[in-house]
Amino acid sequence: MASSKAVSLPSILLLAISSSLLLLPGTVSKAHSYSSAHIVKGLSLSFYESKCPDLESVVRKHLKKVFKEDIGQSAGLLRLHFHDCFVQGCDGSVLLDGSASGPSEQDAPPNLTLRSEAFEIINDLRELVHQQCGRVVSCADITALAAREAVYLSGGPEYNVPLGRRDGLNFATTEATVANLPAPSSNASFLLTFLATKKLDATDLVALSGGHTIGRGHCSSFTDRLYPTQDPTMDPTFADDLKEVCPTTESTNTTMLDTRTPNKFDNKYYVDLVNRQGLFTSDQDLYTDERTKGIVESFAEDQELFYEKFVHSMIKMGQLSVLTGRKGEIRANCSVRNSDNVQLVSVVEEEDLETAAEL
Repeated sequence: MASSKAVSLPSILLLAISSSLLLLPGTVSKAHSYSSAHIVKGLSLSFYESKCPDLESVVRKHLKKVFKEDIGQSAGLLRLHFHDCFVQGCDGSVLLDGSASGPSEQDAPPNLTLRSEAFEIINDLRELVHQQCGRVVSCADITALAAREAVYLSGGPEYNVPLGRRDGLNFATTEATVANLPAPSSNASFLLTFLATKKLDATDLVALSGGHTIGRGHCSSFTDRLYPTQDPTMDPTFADDLKEVCPTTESTNTTMLDTRTPNKFDNKYYVDLVNRQGLFTSDQDLYTDERTKGIVESFAEDQELFYEKFVHSMIKMGQLSVLTGRKGEIRANCSVRNSDNVQLVSVVEEEDLETAAEL
């Protein structure tokens, strides 16, 4: 059982469902009001009500097509949002390509396994949204909405996303990126300490880790649990199966993070942990550590509770160090800041010349 401190964490977060979370204009169906998470100043549930009322419909319609062809892209988009928010906040900085100023966040080791298709999908969504509404929706907001759709269209909860983020003007250094994206080999103690710096607690850690209910893991992220000595916390049969996928420490194959329902967003990830079938150390140690074990068990037993806590934690994470108001910008191309966008600059110059001629 978890310690008394751990038991109190989920009870603290068992907040009454807020009746004030109204359906956003443009949302295609009613979202569950799972969360009463605080909305930071500058963000709103109705931010694009007048500027882009069909925003969510446009995003969902396109992603339905994408996921119908390859449901695996849902995990890629969810992971992209995580990797954006944990590094200098949810500002779309992970989307930026490298420049003369240095390598981008994408070039840092933790991001080398981000799906290239995820970046392409975000830019495709940006183009569709800007065609519909003009350049009023940030890439950071599109990334947050895409993550919500990744969850919902994979069978998970539907929820409203506070919007109004602006795009950052700079990407983080490689050092900062590495420092803010814990490795799969991290144990629960490290993760609890790290998330505390983001004002996220034990329940947030366990709930957000539930994102691993979809997606794949690379051999390099868990072979240290197989060789040279097998991790005693790993189920032996599960370990044998993994050794077939990854016969050596140099293997480059991948395997599903959740073997029970690999493409469905549900609570089976926690059932995996209870059965000692978590893929990464960062997964399995949540069941080993007494501060998080009870939370894992409660989510394994109650999917609706997991959904409620996941939504609450996602909304908290999705508001980390956001840029709002006049800060940042709204990129015309998600991979390039506006000042470096040759196409955008040329258009602006042409408009300036036309204005000067009229004068």
